[in-house]
Amino acid sequence: QVQLVESGGGLVQAGGSLRLSCAASGRTFSSYNMGWFRQTPGKKREFVAAISRSGGSTYYSDSVKGRFTISRDNAKNTMYLQMNSLKPEDTAVYYCAASAYYSGSHVSHDYDYWGQGTQVTVSS
Repeated sequence: QVQLVESGGGLVQAGGSLRLSCAASGRTFSSYNMGWFRQTPGKKREFVAAISRSGGSTYYSDSVKGRFTISRDNAKNTMYLQMNSLKPEDTAVYYCAASAYYSGSHVSHDYDYWGQGTQVTVSS
């Protein structure tokens, strides 16, 4: 299995930027498709972005397309989410996730491993 640890969350003003990281340990990181989800209290976990094993394919939700960029460095066993032009509605706990089989899935059940989450708060 793989262990995932997110970092990089925090408080930022609207229009600002943050870069989230997801560090993986355990089984070979490059064998997993990866994704970012987010969740606010009382709501379902929402797909944000995903990236294929090699990093050659990326996928975004409509709400973040053009503002967020997902990437990965398999040599460092790390995935990133660069978040620009942040809005108050981006406020959430952000989770990284790993899927052994599905590339680009928007469905949380398709992911096998999850991190503990990192809080992102965007003030207006």
